Amino acid sequence: MKKSIYFGAFAAAGLLAGAAQATTLEDIQARGALNCGVNTGLVGFAAPDANNNWQGFDVELCRAVAAAVLGDADAVKYVPLTGKTRFTALAAGEIDLLSRNTTWTFSRDNDLKFEFVGVNYYDGQGFIVPKELGVTSAKDLDGATVCIQTGTTTELNLADFFRSNGISYEPVPIETNAEALQQYTAGACDTYTTDASGLAASRATFEDPGAHVILPEIISKEPLGPLVRHGDNEWGDIARWVLNALIAAEELGVTSANVGELANGTDNPEINRLLGSEGGLGEMIGLSNDWAKNAIMATGNYGEIFERHIGENTPIGLARGLNAQWTDGGLMYAPPFR
Repeated sequence: MKKSIYFGAFAAAGLLAGAAQATTLEDIQARGALNCGVNTGLVGFAAPDANNNWQGFDVELCRAVAAAVLGDADAVKYVPLTGKTRFTALAAGEIDLLSRNTTWTFSRDNDLKFEFVGVNYYDGQGFIVPKELGVTSAKDLDGATVCIQTGTTTELNLADFFRSNGISYEPVPIETNAEALQQYTAGACDTYTTDASGLAASRATFEDPGAHVILPEIISKEPLGPLVRHGDNEWGDIARWVLNALIAAEELGVTSANVGELANGTDNPEINRLLGSEGGLGEMIGLSNDWAKNAIMATGNYGEIFERHIGENTPIGLARGLNAQWTDGGLMYAPPFR
Protein backbone atom coordinates (compact mmCIF):
# COMPACT_ATOMS: atom_id res chain seq x y z
CA MET A 1 0.00 0.00 0.00
CA LYS A 2 2.80 2.39 0.83
CA LYS A 3 4.28 1.88 -2.60
CA SER A 4 1.01 2.80 -4.31
CA ILE A 5 0.58 5.86 -2.07
CA TYR A 6 4.07 7.10 -2.94
CA PHE A 7 3.47 6.35 -6.60
CA GLY A 8 0.22 8.28 -6.49
CA ALA A 9 1.90 11.22 -4.80
CA PHE A 10 4.69 11.30 -7.37
CA ALA A 11 2.20 10.99 -10.22
CA ALA A 12 0.15 13.86 -8.81
CA ALA A 13 3.27 15.98 -8.40
CA GLY A 14 4.22 15.20 -11.98
CA LEU A 15 0.79 16.21 -13.23
CA LEU A 16 0.95 19.44 -11.27
CA ALA A 17 4.44 20.18 -12.60
CA GLY A 18 3.28 19.47 -16.14
CA ALA A 19 0.33 21.81 -15.72
CA ALA A 20 2.57 24.53 -14.31
CA GLN A 21 4.91 24.32 -17.29
CA ALA A 22 2.09 25.18 -19.67
CA THR A 23 0.67 28.15 -17.79
CA THR A 24 2.73 30.97 -19.30
CA LEU A 25 1.61 30.31 -22.87
CA GLU A 26 -1.94 29.60 -21.71
CA ASP A 27 -2.03 32.82 -19.66
CA ILE A 28 -0.78 34.88 -22.59
CA GLN A 29 -3.35 33.37 -24.94
CA ALA A 30 -6.13 33.85 -22.37
CA ARG A 31 -5.32 37.53 -21.75
CA GLY A 32 -4.56 38.17 -25.41
CA ALA A 33 -1.32 40.02 -24.71
CA LEU A 34 2.33 39.42 -23.86
CA ASN A 35 3.62 41.17 -20.74
CA CYS A 36 7.16 42.17 -21.69
CA GLY A 37 9.70 43.80 -19.37
CA VAL A 38 11.84 46.52 -20.99
CA ASN A 39 14.25 49.30 -20.02
CA THR A 40 12.82 52.42 -18.42
CA GLY A 41 14.26 54.33 -21.37
CA LEU A 42 17.33 53.67 -23.50
CA VAL A 43 17.09 55.24 -26.94
CA GLY A 44 17.61 52.72 -29.71
CA PHE A 45 16.97 49.76 -27.42
CA ALA A 46 13.72 50.52 -25.60
CA ALA A 47 12.06 53.90 -25.17
CA PRO A 48 8.62 55.42 -25.80
CA ASP A 49 8.35 57.80 -28.75
CA ALA A 50 6.44 61.11 -28.85
CA ASN A 51 3.17 59.19 -29.12
CA ASN A 52 4.13 56.94 -26.19
CA ASN A 53 4.65 53.96 -28.49
CA TRP A 54 7.57 51.80 -27.42
CA GLN A 55 10.37 51.52 -29.97
CA GLY A 56 13.79 49.89 -30.10
CA PHE A 57 16.01 46.87 -30.65
CA ASP A 58 14.84 45.04 -27.50
CA VAL A 59 11.22 46.06 -28.06
CA GLU A 60 11.25 44.27 -31.41
CA LEU A 61 11.82 40.91 -29.71
CA CYS A 62 8.68 41.48 -27.62
CA ARG A 63 6.79 42.23 -30.84
CA ALA A 64 8.22 39.18 -32.62
CA VAL A 65 7.21 36.86 -29.77
CA ALA A 66 3.71 38.35 -29.67
CA ALA A 67 3.38 37.90 -33.43
CA ALA A 68 4.51 34.27 -33.18
CA VAL A 69 2.25 33.42 -30.24
CA LEU A 70 -0.80 35.61 -30.86
CA GLY A 71 -0.50 36.57 -34.52
CA ASP A 72 -0.41 40.23 -33.49
CA ALA A 73 2.87 42.09 -32.90
CA ASP A 74 0.99 44.93 -31.19
CA ALA A 75 -0.50 42.64 -28.53
CA VAL A 76 2.18 43.61 -26.00
CA LYS A 77 1.97 45.33 -22.64
CA TYR A 78 5.34 46.96 -21.99
CA VAL A 79 6.51 47.07 -18.39
CA PRO A 80 9.45 49.48 -17.86
CA LEU A 81 11.86 48.12 -15.26
CA THR A 82 15.06 49.30 -13.60
CA GLY A 83 18.16 47.23 -12.94
CA LYS A 84 16.82 46.53 -9.44
CA THR A 85 13.17 45.80 -10.24
CA ARG A 86 13.55 43.67 -13.38
CA PHE A 87 14.30 40.36 -11.66
CA THR A 88 11.63 40.75 -8.99
CA ALA A 89 9.03 41.45 -11.66
CA LEU A 90 10.01 38.36 -13.65
CA ALA A 91 10.14 36.07 -10.61
CA ALA A 92 6.74 37.32 -9.42
CA GLY A 93 5.09 36.63 -12.76
CA GLU A 94 4.38 40.30 -13.47
CA ILE A 95 6.02 39.81 -16.87
CA ASP A 96 6.26 36.80 -19.18
CA LEU A 97 9.55 37.79 -20.82
CA LEU A 98 12.35 40.17 -19.88
CA SER A 99 13.82 41.82 -22.97
CA ARG A 100 15.99 44.47 -21.39
CA ASN A 101 19.78 44.67 -21.96
CA THR A 102 20.45 42.05 -19.28
CA THR A 103 23.75 40.18 -18.98
CA TRP A 104 23.70 36.38 -18.91
CA THR A 105 25.70 35.29 -15.86
CA PHE A 106 26.13 32.10 -13.84
CA SER A 107 24.34 33.38 -10.74
CA ARG A 108 21.39 34.84 -12.62
CA ASP A 109 20.95 31.60 -14.50
CA ASN A 110 21.26 29.36 -11.43
CA ASP A 111 20.89 31.24 -8.14
CA LEU A 112 18.08 33.53 -9.32
CA LYS A 113 16.44 30.65 -11.21
CA PHE A 114 16.08 32.32 -14.59
CA GLU A 115 16.58 30.88 -18.04
CA PHE A 116 18.38 32.96 -20.63
CA VAL A 117 17.05 31.94 -24.03
CA GLY A 118 19.93 33.30 -26.09
CA VAL A 119 22.09 36.34 -26.77
CA ASN A 120 20.71 39.14 -28.92
CA TYR A 121 23.63 41.55 -28.39
CA TYR A 122 27.26 40.83 -27.50
CA ASP A 123 28.50 43.81 -25.52
CA GLY A 124 31.13 44.94 -23.04
CA GLN A 125 31.34 47.59 -20.33
CA GLY A 126 32.90 50.96 -21.12
CA PHE A 127 33.27 54.51 -19.82
CA ILE A 128 32.17 57.89 -21.16
CA VAL A 129 33.84 61.15 -20.11
CA PRO A 130 33.62 64.81 -21.12
CA LYS A 131 36.25 65.53 -23.77
CA GLU A 132 37.38 68.57 -21.78
CA LEU A 133 38.50 66.25 -18.96
CA GLY A 134 41.44 65.25 -21.16
CA VAL A 135 41.25 61.56 -20.19
CA THR A 136 42.23 59.05 -22.86
CA SER A 137 42.21 55.81 -20.87
CA ALA A 138 40.06 54.33 -18.11
CA LYS A 139 43.30 53.70 -16.20
CA ASP A 140 43.62 57.50 -15.85
CA LEU A 141 40.42 57.70 -13.78
CA ASP A 142 42.14 57.33 -10.38
CA GLY A 143 40.04 59.18 -7.80
CA ALA A 144 37.19 59.83 -10.23
CA THR A 145 33.55 60.02 -9.28
CA VAL A 146 31.64 57.38 -11.25
CA CYS A 147 27.91 57.25 -11.96
CA ILE A 148 26.86 53.61 -11.69
CA GLN A 149 23.49 51.86 -11.82
CA THR A 150 22.91 49.77 -8.74
CA GLY A 151 21.85 46.14 -8.98
CA THR A 152 23.82 45.54 -12.18
CA THR A 153 26.88 43.60 -13.29
CA THR A 154 28.48 46.94 -14.18
CA GLU A 155 28.63 47.78 -10.47
CA LEU A 156 30.64 44.62 -9.78
CA ASN A 157 32.84 44.97 -12.89
CA LEU A 158 33.67 48.54 -11.91
CA ALA A 159 34.96 47.46 -8.50
CA ASP A 160 36.99 44.64 -10.08
CA PHE A 161 38.57 46.93 -12.68
CA PHE A 162 39.67 49.63 -10.25
CA ARG A 163 40.93 47.09 -7.74
CA SER A 164 42.96 45.14 -10.30
CA ASN A 165 44.54 48.36 -11.59
CA GLY A 166 45.35 49.69 -8.11
CA ILE A 167 43.26 52.85 -8.48
CA SER A 168 40.35 54.26 -6.50
CA TYR A 169 36.98 55.80 -7.31
CA GLU A 170 33.97 57.32 -5.61
CA PRO A 171 30.66 55.76 -6.72
CA VAL A 172 27.61 57.90 -7.40
CA PRO A 173 24.73 55.38 -7.18
CA ILE A 174 21.78 55.86 -9.54
CA GLU A 175 18.67 53.81 -10.34
CA THR A 176 17.98 54.45 -14.04
CA ASN A 177 19.81 55.44 -17.19
CA ALA A 178 17.90 58.73 -17.25
CA GLU A 179 19.06 59.57 -13.73
CA ALA A 180 22.63 58.65 -14.67
CA LEU A 181 22.60 60.99 -17.65
CA GLN A 182 21.13 63.80 -15.61
CA GLN A 183 23.85 63.43 -12.98
CA TYR A 184 26.62 62.99 -15.54
CA THR A 185 25.66 66.00 -17.68
CA ALA A 186 25.21 68.09 -14.52
CA GLY A 187 28.80 67.31 -13.53
CA ALA A 188 27.90 65.24 -10.47
CA CYS A 189 30.25 62.51 -11.71
CA ASP A 190 33.38 62.54 -13.86
CA THR A 191 32.35 59.47 -15.83
CA TYR A 192 29.42 57.18 -16.42
CA THR A 193 29.97 53.47 -16.93
CA THR A 194 27.61 50.93 -18.45
CA ASP A 195 27.47 48.67 -21.52
CA ALA A 196 29.25 50.33 -24.45
CA SER A 197 26.08 50.08 -26.54
CA GLY A 198 24.20 51.98 -23.84
CA LEU A 199 26.87 54.68 -23.79
CA ALA A 200 26.57 55.11 -27.56
CA ALA A 201 22.79 55.29 -27.29
CA SER A 202 22.98 57.86 -24.51
CA ARG A 203 25.61 60.01 -26.25
CA ALA A 204 23.36 60.26 -29.29
CA THR A 205 20.79 62.12 -27.17
CA PHE A 206 23.24 64.77 -25.92
CA GLU A 207 23.01 68.33 -27.20
CA ASP A 208 26.65 68.07 -28.31
CA PRO A 209 27.61 64.39 -28.69
CA GLY A 210 31.09 65.34 -29.90
CA ALA A 211 31.89 66.86 -26.52
CA HIS A 212 31.94 63.40 -24.95
CA VAL A 213 34.36 60.52 -25.48
CA ILE A 214 33.80 56.80 -25.01
CA LEU A 215 37.12 55.50 -23.70
CA PRO A 216 38.80 52.62 -25.57
CA GLU A 217 38.81 50.06 -22.74
CA ILE A 218 36.14 47.37 -22.69
CA ILE A 219 36.46 45.88 -19.23
CA SER A 220 34.02 42.97 -19.36
CA LYS A 221 32.05 40.49 -21.42
CA GLU A 222 28.37 41.36 -21.47
CA PRO A 223 26.31 38.83 -23.42
CA LEU A 224 22.91 40.51 -23.34
CA GLY A 225 19.77 38.51 -23.93
CA PRO A 226 16.13 37.83 -23.12
CA LEU A 227 15.15 35.61 -20.22
CA VAL A 228 12.22 33.77 -18.67
CA ARG A 229 11.59 31.99 -15.37
CA HIS A 230 12.91 28.51 -14.65
CA GLY A 231 10.34 25.75 -14.65
CA ASP A 232 8.44 26.46 -17.85
CA ASN A 233 10.49 24.74 -20.52
CA GLU A 234 7.85 25.05 -23.21
CA TRP A 235 7.68 28.81 -22.86
CA GLY A 236 11.47 29.05 -22.80
CA ASP A 237 11.60 27.06 -26.03
CA ILE A 238 9.18 29.46 -27.72
CA ALA A 239 11.13 32.56 -26.72
CA ARG A 240 14.44 30.91 -27.69
CA TRP A 241 13.30 29.83 -31.13
CA VAL A 242 11.66 33.14 -31.98
CA LEU A 243 15.05 34.78 -31.40
CA ASN A 244 16.74 32.02 -33.41
CA ALA A 245 14.22 32.50 -36.21
CA LEU A 246 15.14 36.18 -36.54
CA ILE A 247 18.86 35.32 -36.63
CA ALA A 248 18.41 32.43 -39.08
CA ALA A 249 16.21 34.55 -41.33
CA GLU A 250 19.04 37.02 -41.89
CA GLU A 251 21.48 34.22 -42.74
CA LEU A 252 18.98 32.66 -45.16
CA GLY A 253 18.05 35.95 -46.84
CA VAL A 254 14.48 36.00 -45.52
CA THR A 255 13.28 39.57 -44.96
CA SER A 256 10.09 41.37 -44.02
CA ALA A 257 9.69 42.18 -47.73
CA ASN A 258 9.99 38.67 -49.15
CA VAL A 259 8.81 36.42 -46.31
CA GLY A 260 5.24 36.27 -47.60
CA GLU A 261 6.35 35.01 -50.98
CA LEU A 262 8.96 32.60 -49.60
CA ALA A 263 6.40 31.11 -47.21
CA ASN A 264 4.66 29.61 -50.22
CA GLY A 265 7.63 27.27 -50.65
CA THR A 266 11.17 27.43 -52.02
CA ASP A 267 13.96 25.13 -53.20
CA ASN A 268 15.70 25.59 -49.83
CA PRO A 269 14.42 23.00 -47.30
CA GLU A 270 15.57 25.01 -44.26
CA ILE A 271 13.67 28.10 -45.39
CA ASN A 272 10.62 25.89 -45.90
CA ARG A 273 10.94 24.44 -42.40
CA LEU A 274 11.53 27.89 -40.89
CA LEU A 275 8.49 29.41 -42.57
CA GLY A 276 6.21 26.40 -42.13
CA SER A 277 5.58 25.18 -45.65
CA GLU A 278 7.04 21.82 -44.60
CA GLY A 279 8.24 20.03 -41.48
CA GLY A 280 5.53 20.95 -38.95
CA LEU A 281 7.95 22.62 -36.50
CA GLY A 282 5.25 24.87 -35.08
CA GLU A 283 3.33 21.92 -33.71
CA MET A 284 6.38 20.90 -31.69
CA ILE A 285 6.19 24.14 -29.65
CA GLY A 286 2.41 24.44 -29.50
CA LEU A 287 2.12 27.12 -32.19
CA SER A 288 0.79 27.32 -35.74
CA ASN A 289 3.28 26.43 -38.46
CA ASP A 290 3.42 30.07 -39.63
CA TRP A 291 4.74 31.31 -36.26
CA ALA A 292 8.17 32.30 -37.61
CA LYS A 293 6.66 33.83 -40.75
CA ASN A 294 4.44 36.02 -38.56
CA ALA A 295 7.40 37.11 -36.42
CA ILE A 296 9.64 37.99 -39.38
CA MET A 297 6.83 39.76 -41.23
CA ALA A 298 6.20 41.93 -38.17
CA THR A 299 9.76 42.93 -37.32
CA GLY A 300 12.07 41.88 -40.13
CA ASN A 301 15.09 39.66 -39.55
CA TYR A 302 17.83 40.28 -36.99
CA GLY A 303 19.88 42.41 -39.38
CA GLU A 304 16.88 44.56 -40.32
CA ILE A 305 16.10 45.16 -36.65
CA PHE A 306 19.74 46.03 -35.88
CA GLU A 307 20.12 48.48 -38.75
CA ARG A 308 16.75 50.14 -38.15
CA HIS A 309 17.33 50.94 -34.49
CA ILE A 310 21.03 50.98 -33.61
CA GLY A 311 23.04 50.49 -36.82
CA GLU A 312 25.68 52.72 -38.37
CA ASN A 313 23.10 54.80 -40.25
CA THR A 314 21.22 55.68 -37.05
CA PRO A 315 22.16 58.31 -34.45
CA ILE A 316 23.37 55.44 -32.23
CA GLY A 317 25.86 54.45 -34.96
CA LEU A 318 26.87 50.96 -33.83
CA ALA A 319 28.83 48.68 -36.17
CA ARG A 320 27.80 45.04 -36.26
CA GLY A 321 31.14 43.83 -34.85
CA LEU A 322 30.63 40.68 -32.80
CA ASN A 323 26.93 40.90 -33.63
CA ALA A 324 27.50 40.15 -37.30
CA GLN A 325 26.44 36.79 -38.67
CA TRP A 326 28.95 33.97 -38.18
CA THR A 327 29.41 33.93 -41.95
CA ASP A 328 30.70 37.52 -41.69
CA GLY A 329 33.08 36.93 -38.79
CA GLY A 330 30.61 37.62 -36.00
CA LEU A 331 29.06 35.48 -33.28
CA MET A 332 25.44 35.44 -34.44
CA TYR A 333 24.60 31.83 -35.13
CA ALA A 334 21.22 30.06 -35.04
CA PRO A 335 20.99 26.28 -34.57
CA PRO A 336 19.47 24.37 -37.51
CA PHE A 337 15.73 24.40 -38.10
CA ARG A 338 15.11 20.70 -38.66
